[in-house]
Parts: sequence; C-alpha cells; structure tokens
Amino acid sequence: MNLEKYIDHTLLKPTATQEEIKTLCKEAQEYNFYAVCVNGSHVNFCKEILRETDIKIAAVIGFPLGAMTTKAKIFEAEECLKNGADEIDMVINIGWLKSGEIDKVTSEIRGLKKAIGDKVLKVIIETCYLTDEEKKIACKAAVDAKADFVKTSTGFGSNGASIQDIILMSLAVAGKAKIKASGGIRDAITTKEYISLGVSRIGTSSGIKIVKTQ
Repeated sequence: MNLEKYIDHTLLKPTATQEEIKTLCKEAQEYNFYAVCVNGSHVNFCKEILRETDIKIAAVIGFPLGAMTTKAKIFEAEECLKNGADEIDMVINIGWLKSGEIDKVTSEIRGLKKAIGDKVLKVIIETCYLTDEEKKIACKAAVDAKADFVKTSTGFGSNGASIQDIILMSLAVAGKAKIKASGGIRDAITTKEYISLGVSRIGTSSGIKIVKTQ
C-alpha cells in the first residue's frame, strides 16, 4: 500500500514560518505526498515551490472555528484559488449545526462549492464537538450540498479522528462523498486501519514517520 498518496502533509500552526512552509513543500516532494495542507497566507508561496510538481495544495477556510460569515468564507476560498490552491478544506458553522439551523449549514457548504467549481471541497465537521446524530446530520448536509469530502477534524479541537467516527461517517455519506481522516494520526497502523474502512485521504503532520514505517 502506497500510503504517501493518501497523505495531505499538513502544517497549520499559527507560528509556522516561511522556512517551515518551504520545508513542508520539499518534504512533500521528497516523499511524494498527495498534497500539502496550509493556511491561506502560505498558498502562493507553496505554489511557487511546487509549480513544477503534481503535488496539490489544500487551503483551509474558516479555520479553525468556522464561525465567520459565509461571505467571508467564500471570499477566502476564492482568494486561495487565485493564489494557486487546488483544494479547499472548510470548517462548518458548528454553532448553526448545534442550533438546528441545518438549512444554513447546507446553504453555506453549497455556496462554497459553487464558488470553487470543479475544485475539491472538503467539509470539516469537527466531530469532537458533535453528538453522533449531529455527525450524521453534518455529513448529510455536506452530501446534499455536493461537497467532495467530509473530514473529521481541524486538529485544534479536543479530539481528532477515531475509528467509531469513520464508521459512522462512512455509513452517513453512503458513498456519495469521500472521507478525510485528520487529527491525531501519527502512525502507519492507524493510517492503514482508516484506509481499510474507506478513508480516501489522511491529514497529518506525521506523514514522514508514517511512510517510513509502513
């Protein structure tokens, strides 16, 4: 199993320097990762480094809280695409979801997908804050809005991915969206287990360790 092609090599900490972002991109090239995942301000810099490669650039939107306006998220996504992003990882409005404002959640995701067109949209539902029923509702909203992926976590919440959540999300999307597991994934055994359950992408800052021990 070529685990490197499942990995979004990730650096989202607020203190990330340009030198660290450059290292991230060079590591992605060396280990042939599928993508790098960064904050929006680093997209253009990553594009300069990765221009001659097939490595994708994923930008996080509304990160990590998801509580800004829909217009702000759409503008942020469009700006990232202009700067060279290939994929968008957006955080849902968790407060809307927990308030039962499902139409608002769905409409926001749909608006993001419309804005980015054929680019990949991953919807971060931040499972650690949700009940199982809310996780199912969030997955359905993402599917109804034609998102490409549902994603477990930002990595900034109280917990990350879990086997139980991956199984629940897989049943909830019923093959109508792919799944990205992220948050706390640090070893090859866990990575392989998630993939065996149907995960198509792994978001991790431990990609090098994972591929070296697969």
